[in-house]
Amino acid sequence: MKSENQTVKMTTFLAGLFAICSGLAIGNLYWAQPLLVQITNGFGLSAASGGLLVTATQIGYAIGILFIVPLGDFVRRKRLISIVMLLSIATLMACALSPSFIILALSLFSMGIVTISGQIILPLAGDLSRDEERGRIVGIVSSGITTGILFSRFASGIIAGFWGWRSVYLIAAVLNLIMALVIIYVLPEIPRKNKLDSYKGLIFSVFTTFKRHKTLPRILLHSGLIFGLLFNIFWTALTFLLSAAPFNYNTFQIGLVSLAGLVAAVFGIYFGKLQDKGLSVPSLGIFVIISILSMIGGFAFSTSIIAIVIIAAVFSIAVQGISVLAQARLFALSNEERSRLNTVFVVSNFIFGAVGSALASFLWASGGWSYVMIGSIVISVMALGVWLSSRKPFREADNLILGD
Repeated sequence: MKSENQTVKMTTFLAGLFAICSGLAIGNLYWAQPLLVQITNGFGLSAASGGLLVTATQIGYAIGILFIVPLGDFVRRKRLISIVMLLSIATLMACALSPSFIILALSLFSMGIVTISGQIILPLAGDLSRDEERGRIVGIVSSGITTGILFSRFASGIIAGFWGWRSVYLIAAVLNLIMALVIIYVLPEIPRKNKLDSYKGLIFSVFTTFKRHKTLPRILLHSGLIFGLLFNIFWTALTFLLSAAPFNYNTFQIGLVSLAGLVAAVFGIYFGKLQDKGLSVPSLGIFVIISILSMIGGFAFSTSIIAIVIIAAVFSIAVQGISVLAQARLFALSNEERSRLNTVFVVSNFIFGAVGSALASFLWASGGWSYVMIGSIVISVMALGVWLSSRKPFREADNLILGD
């Protein structure tokens, strides 16, 4: 069978299209977060009930990642992407029209399962890219995912303020429909990479990737500690900080501060080139050190909003750099397993992120922002230790790849 790189040519335009599509897909997970109070009030429930909606969405997404995304290594990707995008549109409409809180929770759970096209597209972008440009392409698509997360949180609050929370899901359904039609029209048919012997064997092979790729645990630790754990601790606790004295910001103002993270999406487009140039190992160390300095700055300048915005922007740049380089390195491990490797990567970050959100609440309750920053400094120093122990294995792996 001919390789996909010979069948379809990856271009910057196609990478940009993949980035927009991936951003919309991941954004579907975050529309509800700023709307929880409005939704629960609309159904006559307590605000605490809103946590069920977030949990339902996250559980659904984890199921979709684990049981659908690995199929990308074996089935025709255009068909798989089209199916999950159309199902996403249907579930978004179900959210908008939900007559009860339980139906909405079930709709969000279902939407979480199928709004996974971005995690199918990202390894596809790696497959279609030439070796010498794979890092750049992964950086472009990954930046689209980051933008989707930040933009959806910000935009949903504004839209709901004008037309109510149901309008958010109606507009999201329209945007996803437009993107689905574009993908169906633009994306050519792409041959399958492998023959699927059994679905059970496919899922089992996800869990055995660690045996086949010795550097995989180190890649997951780099991303998990910074992108999964530290990132979620920082942004969760930042909401607590800004909503309390001396800031006393409302949801809209907090959303504006969160836009500082968009700076990372702009830089992320270029970070992948560091992998292409063979500079990923030292670059990872630099980004980890920037993370440490950012947390130290957060500890020292907790009462200055200007300092906090700058720290949030710089830290987001470091996180994006680590995430892009980790994924570029991940996709260099195997040409045949990128969807399964991406499944392991996303699930790992998901677990680290869940722990980070819980840890942020615990540290805040224990000692406020100062405890959060001390804990964050400790975690980032741990990440530096992982990098120091990874330099030799990563360089050896790079030499093997170059030797091939």
